[in-house]
Amino acid sequence: MTIRVLLADDQALLRSAFRVLVDSEPDMEVVGEASDGAEAVRLAKEERADVVLMDIRMPGTDGLAATRMISEDPSLAHVRVVILTTFEVDDYVVQSLRAGASGFLGKGSEPEELLSAIRIAAGGEALLSPAATKGLIARFLAQGDGADETADPARTARLEALTVREREVLVQVAGGHSNDEIAERLEVSPLTVKTHVNRAMAKLGARDRAQLVVIAYESGLVRPRAE
Repeated sequence: MTIRVLLADDQALLRSAFRVLVDSEPDMEVVGEASDGAEAVRLAKEERADVVLMDIRMPGTDGLAATRMISEDPSLAHVRVVILTTFEVDDYVVQSLRAGASGFLGKGSEPEELLSAIRIAAGGEALLSPAATKGLIARFLAQGDGADETADPARTARLEALTVREREVLVQVAGGHSNDEIAERLEVSPLTVKTHVNRAMAKLGARDRAQLVVIAYESGLVRPRAE
C-alpha cells in the first residue's frame, strides 16, 4: 500500500522540500498541500490522507485546532497527525498530543527520520522516543508540582477499568519504552504487550500510544519527577 501524505505548512519552500523527499519514496506519495489548518482538514477528507505532517503555527486555523478537528471527526479516525515543530518540546506540542496528534518531529530532523516518522505513524505507532517523553515529563513538571494537582478526575476514574497488568504496561509506555523493551522488563511476549496496550487504549479512549502517555500523567498513575 502507498501511504498518502498531506503537507500542512504555511511556508511554501518547506512544503516543496518535503514533497520532493516524500515523492522520492516508492511506498508513499504527497496527495495535497495546505497553507493553513482549515485547508488541512478539508484536504484530509477530500484526498483520503493517511498521515498529515502538520505545522503548529499557521495563520487562521492553526495546527493545534486542525489536529483537534481531525481527531474529533469519526470520518477521519484513520488519519494520523505528525506535528512539525521548530522546538524539541513546547507547550503547543503538549497540547497537540492532548488534541490527538500521534507524535512530533523537529523541523531540523534528518530526511531519513522524517520518512521513518511517516511510516511509523501510518502503522499506528506513536512518535515518542524516550528523550521526547522526558521532554513531555518536564512540561508536566512545569505545569504543576505533582500529579495530585494536575490529575484529571474523569481519566483517573477510567483507570479503574484497567487490569493490574494493563496498568503495569501503561506505566512502561509512559516511560517511552517500546513493546519489545516492555516485554523484556515484564518477562512476557511482545504480542502480549501489544494486546495489553490495545486494550488499555480502547478502555481509556486513546487514539494511540502518544495519548496513553498523556493520560498516564494527567490521571496521576505516573508522577512526573525530575531526573
